[in-house]
Amino acid sequence: MKVFHCEHCSQPVFFENITCLTCGHALAFLPDIEVVGALEPSGELWHSPLPSAATCDYRLCENYARENVCNWAVRADDAHTLCIACRLTQVIPDLAQPGHREAWYKLEVAKRRLVYTLLMLRLPVANKIDDPQGGLAFDFLADSGAPGDAKVLTGHADGRITINLAEAYDAEREKRRVDMHEPYRTVLGHCRHESGHYYWDRLLKDSDQLEAFRAIFGDEQVDYGAALQRHYAQGAPADWAERFISAYASAHPWEDWAETWAHYLHMTDALETAASCGVALRPPNPQDPSLAPPRHPNQTPFERMLVDWVSLTYVLNNLNRGLGLPDGYPFVLSPAVVDKLRFVDAVVRAAQSATDGAVADDSARDGLAPRPAAAPAAATRASASAAVTKAV
Repeated sequence: MKVFHCEHCSQPVFFENITCLTCGHALAFLPDIEVVGALEPSGELWHSPLPSAATCDYRLCENYARENVCNWAVRADDAHTLCIACRLTQVIPDLAQPGHREAWYKLEVAKRRLVYTLLMLRLPVANKIDDPQGGLAFDFLADSGAPGDAKVLTGHADGRITINLAEAYDAEREKRRVDMHEPYRTVLGHCRHESGHYYWDRLLKDSDQLEAFRAIFGDEQVDYGAALQRHYAQGAPADWAERFISAYASAHPWEDWAETWAHYLHMTDALETAASCGVALRPPNPQDPSLAPPRHPNQTPFERMLVDWVSLTYVLNNLNRGLGLPDGYPFVLSPAVVDKLRFVDAVVRAAQSATDGAVADDSARDGLAPRPAAAPAAATRASASAAVTKAV
């Protein structure tokens, strides 16, 4: 996540802000220029003082203006009333129920952070309105509570991500995290994980990279339902940490991919935030400066990214421990996991250059994840041959 500032008073603002707390100007994220910017009223529309937005007026997303669960804008020449992030949501919870609006807001916040990262990585982000077959959709559903009714399962099937509204409640999510012996469980983590299933279908299924995927992650053709049943009955293998980013990743190659994909997005977003905030990613060792994390010109962008990540997570965990909090990064990257992350990086880069063959300019990003100049066109997605659903 980049650092944003109000154009009127230079106050730093958060990605989720709707008002500058210093000067009072309205704020909105402007997806076409990828910034949170101040807005000035312009009749029934809004105008940004940013030079890059000089020729465009904006409307507030309908979920911003009416529902107060969004802070994105829509170009005035766009016929849609919803922003590009809100168009992805097709089902929302019953807002007449107490607490549901607040929970919906939390789910939308997490989804927008996911969408931001996908846009920054120049991955195809199509909705099912414009692309019914290949698009992505989110359903935010709550358990009915009625006896005998099935529980809502957080998961993915054929481009549709379902998230149980209970995940937005901190106490319930923490209970599930403890019950399932997970070191990490967040709404944003769910969004990133389930998007991994979508992009497996979109970028890997039937592609020329499928055999390379199987060589690293395993054969996804093994029975998915049986694999999950075995995982929940027997747990992860004793040596799972040597081969997987999480215990759940050991359940099936699809879950291994989704967990690794989510981790790659964690890394991308956190490293961009650190770099934008001016955090030093290679702290020196006062006893022996030569022991500082190495940085060599011949390292690949992924290798530079990995070196920065190790340094950043050391700082993150030390800060948390200093505040008496659990580690913010409760993971260990084994060599096998690094190989899987490297494969994800290669898939992302291939997707970025699929349309025009453009190569990302890595020289200005100091080792962060790839950000090319042009977005690839959305490709038509073949129908999924099997539903991918994560049981919770």
